[in-house]
Amino acid sequence: MSETRRQVLEMLAAGKITAEEAERLITAFERDSTPSPETRPARKAKYLRVMVDSDEPGQGPVRVNTRVPMQLLRAGVKLANLIPPQARAQVDKALHEQGIPFDMSGINANNLEEIVNHLEELTVDVDVDERDQKVKVRVFCE
Repeated sequence: MSETRRQVLEMLAAGKITAEEAERLITAFERDSTPSPETRPARKAKYLRVMVDSDEPGQGPVRVNTRVPMQLLRAGVKLANLIPPQARAQVDKALHEQGIPFDMSGINANNLEEIVNHLEELTVDVDVDERDQKVKVRVFCE
């Protein structure tokens, strides 16, 4: 029990305030002590979630619901730092040849948490409606 609540109940027991006044005081103190979304500490994301719903003509519905633990991503980045620079350059080159503009040296343990924080705010919704095909993709953190 909080100190404020105890004091209000003591005033009520002593007859200094009525039950209605005690209720209003306790409600007011609880409302003031509840952190606002701006002051509430940020909740760390535990999972990166990818959801795909697709209805392809002739193939039927396709549903994908993947939850990747953020700890796995953190561990992967730490392990990627063990790859020699020459090998990283080869991986980057192979990715670029496949049309994936990615630079492995851009992700390291120092900036990982910043990247994860941006992912926590990320929600991507993609709706495609070409002829009879409907696809919905969502990427978000939870």
